[in-house]
Amino acid sequence: MIPIVRIIRLEESFEYGTFGVLIFNTETFCWTLEPSDELNQKNISSIPAQQYLCNRVVSPTFGETFRIANVPLRDHVLFHKGNEVDDTEGCIIVAQTQGKLRGNRAILNSGNTFKAFMKRLEGYQQFHLTIKEVY
Repeated sequence: MIPIVRIIRLEESFEYGTFGVLIFNTETFCWTLEPSDELNQKNISSIPAQQYLCNRVVSPTFGETFRIANVPLRDHVLFHKGNEVDDTEGCIIVAQTQGKLRGNRAILNSGNTFKAFMKRLEGYQQFHLTIKEVY
């Protein structure tokens, strides 16, 4: 059985992005950060809140990761490391904690968290992702 992953979006700020939590089955795992909702515009918006299948890929920029398949009108939407909304062009970044970086709201310890995310998905080629907004 493939893993079930949920992202619960908790807060949206047009300046700092969309903050959420990532849950594996029933366990809260980490924070997420995406751009704000810009009507699914390529490279600047979060993706629509719905269900997706994510597939293991090797990105030329980010290495081994997961791509979120079938995002309407978009491709190459990935999970990767990063700290601020400027570190993503429509992808989902993961990190352990929230905080500030250079005076901006951010998520922190992303490198280690991304490694742990990939370790958790070791042996899987895909997983089911549900994104829900509660703000």
